[in-house]
Amino acid sequence: MADETAGWQTVQYEGFEIHVSPVAKDPPDPAHAADTAAAPSSRYTYLGYVCHPGANPHLPGHAVTFHADGEESFASLDDALYEAVHVGRSIIDGTHPDLTVLPLVTGGV
Repeated sequence: MADETAGWQTVQYEGFEIHVSPVAKDPPDPAHAADTAAAPSSRYTYLGYVCHPGANPHLPGHAVTFHADGEESFASLDDALYEAVHVGRSIIDGTHPDLTVLPLVTGGV
């Protein structure tokens, strides 16, 4: 959502969609591509959002966005993806300490 070039994956869960995008934490600098070609990023993070199926996440109140906290990073794309889906599920389940889907449910979106 925040980065239109990110590779988004979708998971269906409890009548919602969890959209997640694992991304390189420190992507290689294109200006130094020759120097970093042999050394891809070894740390990853994620972006994500939860919405109802078919909702437009760009409209206010249609999605709950989330991302990895601060310096949190993961050793692989799979680890970042797993954690992002876990966080999305916690938002839907109501166990996330800060985020909830309640506005999506009560707002009729």
